[in-house]
Amino acid sequence: MSESVPVRCPACRREHVYTAPSYPCACGAPVTPSLDDRAGPTLVAHRAWDADWVTVSCGSCGRRDQWPQPELGCPCGTVLRIAVAGTRSASPPAPEPRPAFRPVTIRTARDAVTAAALYLRWLGYRDIRRADQRPPSGIGLAARGLVAQVDPTVQPASRRDVECLWLTAMTEDSGCVYFSLAGYAEEARERADALGVPLFVLDFTGTPQPVNSPADELHASGR
Repeated sequence: MSESVPVRCPACRREHVYTAPSYPCACGAPVTPSLDDRAGPTLVAHRAWDADWVTVSCGSCGRRDQWPQPELGCPCGTVLRIAVAGTRSASPPAPEPRPAFRPVTIRTARDAVTAAALYLRWLGYRDIRRADQRPPSGIGLAARGLVAQVDPTVQPASRRDVECLWLTAMTEDSGCVYFSLAGYAEEARERADALGVPLFVLDFTGTPQPVNSPADELHASGR
């Protein structure tokens, strides 16, 4: 729950009540900076990157992330920086490297779906499930902000397959990614490049291999 503290502008002496904003943690819980009601506000005379961010821990999962430093704009034109308890201003830390992906050997169509789901989880997607809308071919997966298609057949994915996945993603206002065991027809690759659809080939070790630039970018950066 957001907390409020009284704030007096040192320039015009006007009284305010400041309510801390909440931000969404990656786990889904709201994160609210804990305000220090014993420390007075400070004037923002000039901007510095390090001073504009604070590290705040999520009360649900413990994850520590960088969030904007709480500030209040007074009608007199003064910008006040509100003190946050138990934190200090800092530049955003470099993200920790992801652990190596651990594949599963693909022997069946079910194994292909499992390999794709594990890879999506490794990229940072959570709540992976079977998609509500069944694709024209293969098996559909879904996560928050993403739809995926896993094609375990021996036929290369077609241009129509790629377009149908992209249209589904547009309908659901989400991103998309395609996994295929047999690869892609040339027209499918060209269309995926034009639409920005990441394409992966699943080898029999269960390791997805990027086959176009959007897939390379997704593999490198994750979600």
